[in-house]
Formats: sequence, C-alpha cells, structure tokens
Amino acid sequence: MPKRFPIFLDLTERKIHIYGAGRIASRRVDTLLPFSPCLTVHAPWVSGSIQKAAQEGRLILRQEPYEPGTIEQDVFMVLAAADDSLVNEQICRECREKGILVNVCSDQTLCDFHFPGIASKGELVIGINAGGKDHHLARKWTEKIRKEVEEDGYDHQAEKASHNGKS
Repeated sequence: MPKRFPIFLDLTERKIHIYGAGRIASRRVDTLLPFSPCLTVHAPWVSGSIQKAAQEGRLILRQEPYEPGTIEQDVFMVLAAADDSLVNEQICRECREKGILVNVCSDQTLCDFHFPGIASKGELVIGINAGGKDHHLARKWTEKIRKEVEEDGYDHQAEKASHNGKS
C-alpha cells in the first residue's frame, strides 16, 4: 500500500457521523471534538465520555444501530467503528456509493484515510501516522510529541505579537 499524504482539513461546517460508541469510537470522538462542532454518534449504547459530550451539547447522539440506506448524502466523513465488522463493511459500501469519505476501524484496506494520533497546543496541530500497520509505533510517537508540545515553554502569542509589530 502506498504512503498516505497528510492533509489538514477545516471541519467546522462539515458533518461527521460516527457509527459505534465503544473504546475506539470514543477515542476518535474525543480527538475530533476540538475540530468539529458537527459530530453525530449512532450507537445503541454509548460510553460515558460520549454520553457526557452529548449532554453538554458538544455532539448529537442517536441511540440507534446502523440501518442500511440511512446515511445522509450531505455527510462529509464517516467513521465506521461498530463492534461488528460486517456492519462496518455495510457502512463502507454505502459511503462509497454516496461519495462520502470513510474510515473503517476494523479493516484498514477499506479506509479512504487513516485516523492520526494528534498532538496540539494552541494553533499548533501535529498528526502522527504509521501507515496503519503499527499502531503501537504511532501511539509511542504521539505520546512523545504530545509531551514535548505540552512542556514547551515557548510563548507563541508573544512571538506572534512581536512579528505583527515589526510589519
């Protein structure tokens, strides 16, 4: 499989639907929340973090399983993270028919994109990916970079103000 090109998208007005609410879906929802106010989670049962985010109005929760033919045409991206790989494959087929980007947690060969590890602080956002083959390597480097970014004492706002004053 060829390497994937990293790209940073503006998701603020893009509808993103997540099918499933287990461990993987919950991690991905937590990662997406700072980037998108348009998240909808579909699952018959949900994790505590997803339930809390829904109660806080940070996402829409539909406590229902996936039903074929129900993915809206105007959805930009779908994360198929149901506990059933056959359901994830059905979701993938529907997304492909409708031209919707899809990530299938149970089968990387069905993914239009890989979901990266994220390290961020302020406007700085770093995405980490190991080609979908070595999740431990990606997690290791995500944690290393995240720690470095969080410990960085650099005053980004002061530097930005300094540059703006010199213009």
